[in-house]
Amino acid sequence: MKRPKLLGIGGAHIDRRGLMAADYIRGASIPGIMSEETGGGVFNALRVAVQFGASVSLISVRGGDAAGEIVAGEARRAGIEDLSSVFLDRTTASYTALLDRNGDVIAALADMEIYEKALPRQITRRKTRDAIDAADALLIDANMPEESIVRLMRIAVEKPVHALAISPAKAVRLRPVLRLLAGLFLNKREARAILGLTYDDKTSAAVLAMALSGQGLPRAVLTDGADAVCILDHGKTNLISPPTPDRVEDVTGAGDALAGASLAALMSGKSFQRAVEEGLAAASATVETAKSVADFSSKARFHTLLAQLTTKQPDI
Repeated sequence: MKRPKLLGIGGAHIDRRGLMAADYIRGASIPGIMSEETGGGVFNALRVAVQFGASVSLISVRGGDAAGEIVAGEARRAGIEDLSSVFLDRTTASYTALLDRNGDVIAALADMEIYEKALPRQITRRKTRDAIDAADALLIDANMPEESIVRLMRIAVEKPVHALAISPAKAVRLRPVLRLLAGLFLNKREARAILGLTYDDKTSAAVLAMALSGQGLPRAVLTDGADAVCILDHGKTNLISPPTPDRVEDVTGAGDALAGASLAALMSGKSFQRAVEEGLAAASATVETAKSVADFSSKARFHTLLAQLTTKQPDI
């Protein structure tokens, strides 16, 4: 069987995570361990998608430094066709997160100027157009400026384009293209940002999803931490309760795994609901590891988690 081709355009960089060994106290020095690995929303999702049967390609940008070489090496090891550009005079992007002892993010710093300055140049290049033509679907993230996202959607008008919201600050860049997207992966904070609601707004995930539908978004997967995930599918919503991990090592990469495994399943011909269910199982397996991308060479744990999923209709 021919493997479906997924093209990712967006972040591929270095992730640094500091995991605290004691309770977080604001303003205090907390003992812990700092780790470093490759990351980026699109990059993580592609590394999961390839493990679930997709043929994947990446278009990103990086600097001519040691960090850039690490990213390139990881792309090769993951089996990703790397179409990225290297800018010798720039620094590879990085993301640094501080996690409490339970693995939840307290604060994070994204040093990603290269995406703002250099990634837009890639959109209109011939190799990007050729890669889009060869792909069955695209996955983009909101690391690109808004005008670049709009331009990309015009170029890829005949292809299904899915998106990762990335963060509340960047999610708003997707507003002009909501009705053009095939689907959007986001959390409640990012949904509130897109809809112009306050950070502390208490609107339910289902109501947020329907508000996004009202703005033209056809499909969405809206997460709310460990709570039930809301699926929007052409004006209809339902809730899937994710499986409970045996342990939570680190939540980093869970949303990316959700997107990567979901798209691999969707592109293989499975229904949207079934695809998201597989994505949720992959996300739960990811939080059980200390890495942002889990090893799915054995899918025994994945199938165990998949069997624990439950679905219900939301109260709107």
